Amino acid sequence: MNDRDLMENMLMLEKGACDLFMHGTIESSSTDVHQTFNTSLNASLRLQDEIYSKMQAKGWYPTEQVQQCKINEVKQKFTQSAQA
Repeated sequence: MNDRDLMENMLMLEKGACDLFMHGTIESSSTDVHQTFNTSLNASLRLQDEIYSKMQAKGWYPTEQVQQCKINEVKQKFTQSAQA
């Protein structure tokens, strides 16, 4: 496995951990359990962001800029849907 594959695997695993912690936070039955899951979720989100940033810096997770008119179209679509 090369570095890129390892980073992709790390990112996918971290995203999975975020999902588990999020559901744990939502479904927790007490304040203490909720806080513990929420703290773990926030730590996991920070790590996910750090991995993503390193991958993006190396060109392994390219993103593209979206034109403002496309963003406005999507916003308008969902605004109309919410009002219906």
